[in-house]
Amino acid sequence: MAYSWDSRINFVVKYLYDVDCNGYLDERDFACLALRATIVEGKGEFSFSRLQEHQHIMLNLWEEMAELADFNKDGKITVEEFKRAVQQCCVGRSYEDFPQAMKMFIDSNFKMVDMNDDGIIAADEYRYNCVTKFAIDDIEAVDEAFDNLLSDDDRRRGGLTLSRYQELYAQFLGNPDEECPAVYLFGPLSDIPINYE
Repeated sequence: MAYSWDSRINFVVKYLYDVDCNGYLDERDFACLALRATIVEGKGEFSFSRLQEHQHIMLNLWEEMAELADFNKDGKITVEEFKRAVQQCCVGRSYEDFPQAMKMFIDSNFKMVDMNDDGIIAADEYRYNCVTKFAIDDIEAVDEAFDNLLSDDDRRRGGLTLSRYQELYAQFLGNPDEECPAVYLFGPLSDIPINYE
């Protein structure tokens, strides 16, 4: 159940986009994401020029998402609206077919997780990303999720490249199969509450 498509989309809303935890997405969430990306990427240092770049990415993503998912045009995207939009725009599609702003967000997210900027998300970076997103009390569950995520090529490289991350992110959103490796992209989802009820 934790790795069902529904649960994965709930996770994306709750732990990746809904920064203020109010149960819906709005423009403020994406402004907060821009600042977060700037600080995380700078490892605590603040760069106004990087903030402007992240604001451009995140506010474009918000505008694109609002166009695709704010069906009642109230300035808020509910979890159900988001699911409906993801079904229309992402299910059964590859990264290349995703909306442009979504691709920019995915690439930006990769850069935040790849903390040492070597082009690979290694186990230590994956662990750090997991524990900063939700409560985890078992590192073995995180390491097992990382191992389940990796292909043989990923293991030889020592982790995930940008192109592999893009592929897995697209599968996380767009593949309803609960058995695909992409379900582990953000960690052991079975250990966290992901519903908004």
